[in-house]
Amino acid sequence: MRPFIINFALMKRIPIHLILLAAVGLLAACASIGNPSGGPRDEDPPRFVRANPAPYASGVSQKTDRINIEFNELVNVKDPTMKVVVSPPSRSVPRVSSSGRRVTVSFQDSLLPNTTYTIDFSDAIEDNNEGNPLENFSYTFSTGATVDSLRIAGRVLSAIGMEPMQRKIVGVHRVEDADTLLVPDTRDIPDSLLDKSSLPAIFHKMFDRVARTDDRGRFSIEGLAPGRYRVFALDDTNSDYLFSSPDEEMAFDDVIISPYAEESMTTDTVFEPKLGTVDSVVSRRRTIFLPNDILLRSFLTTRKQQFISSNARQDSTRINLIFNAPNIPLPRFSLIGMEERDGTEWYAMERSFSGDSLTMWIKDPTLVSTDTLRLGVTYQVTDSLSRYTMRTDTLRLTTDRPRKNKSKADSKKDKGKAEADTLPPPTPLLQLTLLNSTLDPDRELVLEAETPLARLDSAAFRLEEKRDTLWVPIGQPAIIPDSLNPRRFSIKQPWKYDTTYRILADSLAMEGIYGLHTGPLSQEFRVKAEKDYCSLTLNITDWPARLPAFVELLNQSDTPLRREEVKNGSVRFKYLTPGKYYLRIIADLNSNGRWDSGDILDSRQPEPSFYYPKAINIKQNWNKEETWRVFDTPADEMKPQAILKNKPEQRKNQRNNNSNRAEEDEEDEEDIFPSQRYQNSNANQRYR
Repeated sequence: MRPFIINFALMKRIPIHLILLAAVGLLAACASIGNPSGGPRDEDPPRFVRANPAPYASGVSQKTDRINIEFNELVNVKDPTMKVVVSPPSRSVPRVSSSGRRVTVSFQDSLLPNTTYTIDFSDAIEDNNEGNPLENFSYTFSTGATVDSLRIAGRVLSAIGMEPMQRKIVGVHRVEDADTLLVPDTRDIPDSLLDKSSLPAIFHKMFDRVARTDDRGRFSIEGLAPGRYRVFALDDTNSDYLFSSPDEEMAFDDVIISPYAEESMTTDTVFEPKLGTVDSVVSRRRTIFLPNDILLRSFLTTRKQQFISSNARQDSTRINLIFNAPNIPLPRFSLIGMEERDGTEWYAMERSFSGDSLTMWIKDPTLVSTDTLRLGVTYQVTDSLSRYTMRTDTLRLTTDRPRKNKSKADSKKDKGKAEADTLPPPTPLLQLTLLNSTLDPDRELVLEAETPLARLDSAAFRLEEKRDTLWVPIGQPAIIPDSLNPRRFSIKQPWKYDTTYRILADSLAMEGIYGLHTGPLSQEFRVKAEKDYCSLTLNITDWPARLPAFVELLNQSDTPLRREEVKNGSVRFKYLTPGKYYLRIIADLNSNGRWDSGDILDSRQPEPSFYYPKAINIKQNWNKEETWRVFDTPADEMKPQAILKNKPEQRKNQRNNNSNRAEEDEEDEEDIFPSQRYQNSNANQRYR
């Protein structure tokens, strides 16, 4: 070490204040005590070191009660009950815990003979300090002489909303040669001999192999032996690996799957880490496990448990019934303990579209004045085998008739008022309400009375159009009764833009079921100007001409606003309010104009839907035209991120990915999808 030499001759030439400043700085630096830098942030996940038994070990003893897996650092297991899946499943769920660098899986039951076990940790294992997850980690061993290594993969999406179904169970049942039907044929079996075993296996048999979907709805079932399998997805709320409740969403593939593997060549590019240049290109062989593009569409069955969840006599004239599920067919009603009444002559029915909400307006004056009614309701339910049958419930319905206790002073006052007032009280009128005072040119004017109508004189109605300051008659409108609501009717007319109209009706034009009449009617309403609207024309170029379909226009909450049938490969939405919209097309397989769910007992899949992968911005007074090739986009990439509800989890240190922005936000000018951006999905082929 060289000695530190002070040059006093040089110091004489330096101003004294600079020397003092340097000395103070030197002393401060010497006195400062700080922590040394810890280096860059740890962003690496834990690394597997060893396990006992070793991965892919065979001949493991059936008496093995725990598996120990070690890593290179301290680890935690996050939410093991939701993320860790042991396949094949068992009634007693294995316990997963962590201690230091070790993860332990403890089995509650003896292991099965000649069975391949797979423990899928998903992203549950993470380091103790930074919480970096170890993605897609799984561990496999076998109690037999060989380890089954085949696998299948795919995604689970909700049938109507195409949402990724997160943390759902996906399982397989092995299909024997004689078992080729999804639903066994029970036509020749007497009802007395039918039980759960006569239903599909998912009702009574645990899955042979299982996996759980990740936050993107993806699944991979590993450890499969060669054979034929049926694939199911299940929102297994009670963790019994069975479809045990109609409130559990489920999905099934009606195609028998035979897993297989094939070899292929892949090319890896090696980069020079410092310069970022290509160092070399290496070709290697790899194994691909197929099928790896299974698409399961999850749905809720319509065979829900049916019962009357709420019943009340709202007042002396109305009975309200709420059912737990839709009513098809509608219930039948009878009055118990009273003289027979034919059909519906004693009530008028007001109901929701699905029939799960009913209001019965009592027409018979005798029944209106009766405080207590016993109503028999016969409706369709499902039995223990999910078959439809009829049931009758008896309801006791009462109404309160409060009585006002008058004092002597009030009685004298009322008597004096009656003597002084010789005119009869005014007769109340049946009130009529206009439900829409602003109309689109293609919409109906809707009116609603306060009680069901017994009579409506269409000749008593007139329409007038305002021209400048004058009202000009334009004829007698056509009256359209509402099929669900006996209090409501509508008027349809080719309305003009930017015009004010008036609907007129004479007194006594309508009469309610309780004898009240309407008074004179005069209500104004308006149609907006043409410049306030915009329109959208959608040309769907690859939809099969033989397949009925309709397109739904959605808002930014993924809620349908309008619905139009596809005709000659095209759909037009007129009279839209300017704004941002989304679209989906639904295959209307039974041509009933609405989406229908699936039913495993009928081997019926839910009607498939497909999303337009971008938002559409439409400006005021703008007629926009778009071309859509539905099947150019894989089904799991269709739904725009902006309206996706089940979004993938955000990982720590994960960079924001804005790659979808170009797909979601449409340019104002014409935009053409580059076809090479997307890959075809085999899951879409059946609808081509």
